[in-house]
Amino acid sequence: MKFPPAAKATFLSLLLSPSTMAFTVRASSSTLSKSVRRSVGFVRRADRPAGGLAACAWNPTNPSASSVAINRRRHNHNINPAAYPLSLRGGTIGGNSAMYSTATAEEEAVASQPKEIFRSDYQPLPYKVSEVSMNFDIRDGKTIVESELTVVPNVGEGDFVLDGEADALTLLFIQLDGKDLVEGIDYTLEGDALTIPAKLLGDETSKLATKVEVEPETNTQLSGLYKSGTMYCTQCEAMGFRRITFYPDRPDNMAIFTSVRIEADSSLYPVLLGNGNKVEEGSLDDGRHYATWSDPHPKPSYLFCIVAGNLGSVKSSYTTVPSGREVHLEVFSEPDNVGKLDHAMESLKKSMKWDEDTFGLEYDLDVYNVVAVNDFNMGAMENKGLNVFNTAYVLADPKSATDGDYERIESVIGHEYFHNWTGNRVTCRDWFQLTLKEGLTVYRDQEFSGDMMNSHAVKRIEDVNGLRARQFAEDAGPMSHPIRPESYISMDNFYTATVYSKGAEIIRMYRTLLGKDGFRKGMDLYFERHDGSAVTCDDFLSAMADANGADLGQFGRWYSTNGTPTVKYDSNYDEEKKTFYLTLSQESNSDEPLHIPVAVGLLDRVSGKEVVPTKVLELKEETQTFEFPGLEGDVLPSVLRGFSSPVKLVGSSEDEEKDWAFLAANDSDGFNRWGSGQSLYTSLIFQTMRGESLSESKTPEYVFEAFKRTLALDSDDYSIQAY
Repeated sequence: MKFPPAAKATFLSLLLSPSTMAFTVRASSSTLSKSVRRSVGFVRRADRPAGGLAACAWNPTNPSASSVAINRRRHNHNINPAAYPLSLRGGTIGGNSAMYSTATAEEEAVASQPKEIFRSDYQPLPYKVSEVSMNFDIRDGKTIVESELTVVPNVGEGDFVLDGEADALTLLFIQLDGKDLVEGIDYTLEGDALTIPAKLLGDETSKLATKVEVEPETNTQLSGLYKSGTMYCTQCEAMGFRRITFYPDRPDNMAIFTSVRIEADSSLYPVLLGNGNKVEEGSLDDGRHYATWSDPHPKPSYLFCIVAGNLGSVKSSYTTVPSGREVHLEVFSEPDNVGKLDHAMESLKKSMKWDEDTFGLEYDLDVYNVVAVNDFNMGAMENKGLNVFNTAYVLADPKSATDGDYERIESVIGHEYFHNWTGNRVTCRDWFQLTLKEGLTVYRDQEFSGDMMNSHAVKRIEDVNGLRARQFAEDAGPMSHPIRPESYISMDNFYTATVYSKGAEIIRMYRTLLGKDGFRKGMDLYFERHDGSAVTCDDFLSAMADANGADLGQFGRWYSTNGTPTVKYDSNYDEEKKTFYLTLSQESNSDEPLHIPVAVGLLDRVSGKEVVPTKVLELKEETQTFEFPGLEGDVLPSVLRGFSSPVKLVGSSEDEEKDWAFLAANDSDGFNRWGSGQSLYTSLIFQTMRGESLSESKTPEYVFEAFKRTLALDSDDYSIQAY
């Protein structure tokens, strides 16, 4: 999943009076995470749509005078209301209700407190869903969702718990193996969980059927099934599927969605899309129609998607290599925007070919659809065979789009396509492993873009600039966290520059340490072992290590270390021994040293020629000295070539400007050459700002020489010369 550069702002207003604390919450668009809503007393009112204005007034000196508005939206089947507490009966309660009590208010207050989730608490599901069949009956004002789940025993002991958000679902009926279940006897419905006791399921395969009602038109969270303009669509990552139906909504439950039937008005919603391949469609009475989709590949619920709308499209096809599968490609948008879809289609075909050529990964369905949506709170989403994009990342008007627009669309289209293997076929076991799919896929889309641009140096510069501006700042602030955090309160707050961008740098370090061929061997073993599974970052590390016979145990510390490490270097040349010594040291938040790859090249200080090509030094101790024997003269090191690890680099040069000028004029590494030039130009700018006499400075001469040599550079990469 890709996020736009800036999330929509959320505005919180807290109004306090001496005797009564009244919390008022306004969401500017779509997004208050559940933990934020709960922590400030936000509850959905029965007379207001989700995401609107709601309030909770709490009197700390007289709790019984407090008022709470709650819409539980629960159906109670074959049950005597008087036999159960109010919290299980649903309805609306308030300070003027005869049924309201202080105890109930206190219970609600405790239940609404944010709950911290820990990685160490992970437990496998005692029961899993292996197959899913669904039917969506879409009508104005309400949608009926019927689901049939094939439930199988998994590991361990425990009841079968299904997630379902209280403010989104109205349960109409529930059956187990054809038998109606009675609330309070056969199942419980408390908070956001529906629980079926293990004694009803036993050790055999069971069929659980539910029917629920949802209201997409009032769903302004843009999570689950919602209406965007004249179109219905879904967004289920990370936990949106529980707003559609009751389900074990976690990524380690990978199920085959054998049949998803969508029914709607044929004139208003002529296009009906789902995951996988379309297996049936037809007309119905009263001007309605339906389409049925089937996805043969197991997937977690966060990859589920349907779309219903009046859409235009561009169509094409792609033949995969080497199997020769003919894939129908279609990119959808509102009819007025169809003329802006061609670049997205071409980007998709380039992505498919690149993944075949680079990683040997073919597409695995007969259809690949992309839909552009105006109201979408992500940049894009990799739903299996049915990607949904914010229009900003699909539409390109040839009359007005810039080079940057075309590059951005190509990159995001590639990112979501590459998720088909790194995220969909192999997904994460739990949300703590999010960087496993996102960091790996960001790295893949960076490499793809570098190949498409014909300049990996320029692409690397752009990516590192973004990393330093956003992720380094995150690392240095109060929200600093490792790429695999140990706990979270709201999953919605987990989609960060650290998880994505720094996660991609960790993947790049594997490539740096193991080499191109070694990295490919590790990827091949990763897919061989885990295709169709939900796995962890440790599983990826093990595949890389085992495929190459490498010890990467120390490297694993990157996953649990927050902050940006610092690498310092010092050097000297022993003329008598004709040996150059480079001493590296590291500082980080890790209790023990990290495994840091430092790519280094050596340039002769007289001729400027590269006498030692790029060599990866593995810094694994607090301080290490590396020797380079057999050198006939002093050399200047080019350190951290290609930005080989996400660190801050500190040198110890006696004449920094002279060294910058030398590297800017002679370095064969495009990234370091550019970086040295930037440092040199910055120095000149500040000298000018301070009013220093440039006639007495060597800086202008250094700048002129570096600029001249860059223009005269004998290279096919004109992009880096122009950058």
